[in-house]
Amino acid sequence: MLHKYTATAALSTLMLMLCASCADDDLSYADDNYGNFDALSEIIDTRYCFLKEKGIDWERTSAAYRALITDETNEYQLFQICASMLDCLEDGHVNLVSRFTTSYYRKWWTDYPQDFDLRTLQQDYLDFRYLSTSGMYYFLFPENVGYVYYPSFSTTVSELALDYVLAALSESKGLIIDIRDNGGGVLTNIDTFMGRFIDHEIPGGSICHKTGPGHDDFSEPYFFTYQPAPDYRIKYLDKPIVLLTNRSCYSAANAFAAVMKSLPNVTLIGARTGGGGGLPWTSELPNGWSVRFSASPLYGPDGELTEFGIDPTEGFECHSPAEELAAGYDNILSRALEYLAAFPDPE
Repeated sequence: MLHKYTATAALSTLMLMLCASCADDDLSYADDNYGNFDALSEIIDTRYCFLKEKGIDWERTSAAYRALITDETNEYQLFQICASMLDCLEDGHVNLVSRFTTSYYRKWWTDYPQDFDLRTLQQDYLDFRYLSTSGMYYFLFPENVGYVYYPSFSTTVSELALDYVLAALSESKGLIIDIRDNGGGVLTNIDTFMGRFIDHEIPGGSICHKTGPGHDDFSEPYFFTYQPAPDYRIKYLDKPIVLLTNRSCYSAANAFAAVMKSLPNVTLIGARTGGGGGLPWTSELPNGWSVRFSASPLYGPDGELTEFGIDPTEGFECHSPAEELAAGYDNILSRALEYLAAFPDPE
């Protein structure tokens, strides 16, 4: 039997299941170098959700890093060994947290072009004349193209603020939503946005949770949907929308890109997103360090795993080289403006 929920209900259900599945775990490891390492290794082996998809031999990986530990290893050295092992997961949702530092895998975005510069946007395209509310910049370009920049899903978007933004841009021929450099945040903010671009329920994707220690032990998928906003809210329907993406779109921004791409009037322009398609969870080691890791895989409306990123629409991949951005030219934004300018003005 397959279950279907709204996005918010599906996430709430998964959180409750994660609580239940983790609460009874008793790792019973000693609070010493080997005990803490082994506890971390087992947490990842039994609870991390992408070992199979990433082709990682965790037993071999863990053994190689365990061999670096001695009885004389101090806590700073132990932390570095553990953090280096976690980096093998290549997952920006994975962190080891101690009282003196936090590990973070950065190469998911540092090994790629940035494709964005905030000063270039503000100065050379918006002429510092943009309006801002609820974490969004908004602007109407001379081409009669609306523009919204949303830098973080950690900033709650109020329904009233979105009414003001869409009212100001309602007569535009098309809309650009720019989420470049958006590292994610609160998934429920996606609900708020999606409700303004649809007039009927649409599939959002699905999510699973671990049901056992095996790498294939997952629940059946829990499908979730997005609902249109109430009729008294201002919507942007039946006109072209462009979503701008770069490698630094992660987690909630990545999920937003997946569902937006499924809409027939939406075109993704830019670079493949950074991924981050696992719902994070946190466990604790005997010494009090905590580890955050991807526990539940998230799939897009097309059934594809979102962990590895969302591609631009076919034929619309492009980049904004650093030297051009420094000279005041944003190729990705310019491509979007050129694309939408070709559409007729609304009657």
